[in-house]
Amino acid sequence: MNPTATIRNLTLGTGRPKICVPIVGRDREEILGSAQEIKKHIPDLVEWRIDFLQSVEEMLEILPALRKALEETPLLVTFRTKEEGGERAISPAEYTVMYQKILETGMADAIDVQLFLGEDIVTALVEAAKQHGVKVVGSSHDFSATPAEEEILARLCRMQELGMDIAKIAVMPKDEEDLLRLLHATWVMKERYAKVPIITMSMGPVGMLSRLCGEVFGSALTFGTVGKASAPGQIPVEELRTALALMAKN
Repeated sequence: MNPTATIRNLTLGTGRPKICVPIVGRDREEILGSAQEIKKHIPDLVEWRIDFLQSVEEMLEILPALRKALEETPLLVTFRTKEEGGERAISPAEYTVMYQKILETGMADAIDVQLFLGEDIVTALVEAAKQHGVKVVGSSHDFSATPAEEEILARLCRMQELGMDIAKIAVMPKDEEDLLRLLHATWVMKERYAKVPIITMSMGPVGMLSRLCGEVFGSALTFGTVGKASAPGQIPVEELRTALALMAKN
């Protein structure tokens, strides 16, 4: 049986990959407008990319309204650092305090924590999230290359060893061989090592197949768009849903 994790009313790790839609607005009006539009498409999960905002105070002011707008749709809160393809840099101390304040609101169902910020930060945030009943998505992003299969597996395994509830990696392919490496690593992780649900993706046009075939290789979630994308290669949500249904049917 595949490992599972439940975020609010959503269980990852069973059936076809679930669909997450990102919100990447830069102010309250844009963020809440995006949320209302996204809700019409009935996503399984919404990711709020808070690195598009400039202050923790702004994040905390918008969060209650966003939670209300999403109703029962699970909310993943993510600060993607500049080093891993995000909008801005942040110090480790600021990153930790920011997430602790978000956890204290009780309005996030999951947070994204980057593996390479270091074990002290990861451990502290995993413990804080558990105290608040919030799931942690461990993440690693490489926008320049696709690492060796052993490295992909090592990162995913390390995330679960550190207590993260879901392990995620996104990589950039230069060709179809890189895409195949990511897919094979995903399958090996699922078959041999996974103790938590995994999310993997190969970005850009070459990697698009990885966003569709998670049910075959073992990735539990994929990202679709309503409006702006948060990473290269994301597919409009209705097209993505159709493709996933076709894969599941056949």
